[in-house]
Amino acid sequence: ISICRDLPNIEVITFSVNGISDLEPLNQCQNLSELYLRKNNITSLNELFYLKNLPRLRVLWLSDNPCCGADPHRYRMTVLRNLPHLQKLDNQAVTEEELSQALVDGEEITAPPARRNVENGCPESSAAESTTETESGLLNFSLEETNKIREQLGMKPVPRDKFSSFSPRERDYSRKKRNNVLNAILLLMKELDVEGLEIVQQTAGRRLQACRKKELQEE
Repeated sequence: ISICRDLPNIEVITFSVNGISDLEPLNQCQNLSELYLRKNNITSLNELFYLKNLPRLRVLWLSDNPCCGADPHRYRMTVLRNLPHLQKLDNQAVTEEELSQALVDGEEITAPPARRNVENGCPESSAAESTTETESGLLNFSLEETNKIREQLGMKPVPRDKFSSFSPRERDYSRKKRNNVLNAILLLMKELDVEGLEIVQQTAGRRLQACRKKELQEE
């Protein structure tokens, strides 16, 4: 997520399932309009402090983070009190009634969270949390997330048999590594001009031909 410090003009960020715990790198992304952060390790709603000064933020997906807590009403009201310009929170449209109620039921965040010793990445707790998902559930979610990113890049979806060839641990590590690389590519491509995009297209084309040739040889 630290790459966002160098991308102030980025408009859409997808960092779901990445072990992220600190949103401070986002506070300079003034053009950010959509932010997808579900299933990370954001433990405190005080992290919203770093999003309060993003004037164009309209879509936020923060569900399945520890900060959501056991009270979904309090969570939603607190998010909307601090980010009243949101139009959609966790894939649910925001209403005028909710924004009014948030002024009463939501908690105002006026300071960033206390610094923690745990760095962004895969916290120890994530291992325990992952055991609550069945291997089949992890496979389906991993395949869905990966193919969504591949679709954005104009790539063909990954066949299920290709994905199931990994062991659970290898698959989880490979998925995170692949998603991190693809997300970084998507972020950086928005910063390129026509000439830069043409270079990327040519390089990707050569790489794709090499991969297809290798697949044919293996078959």
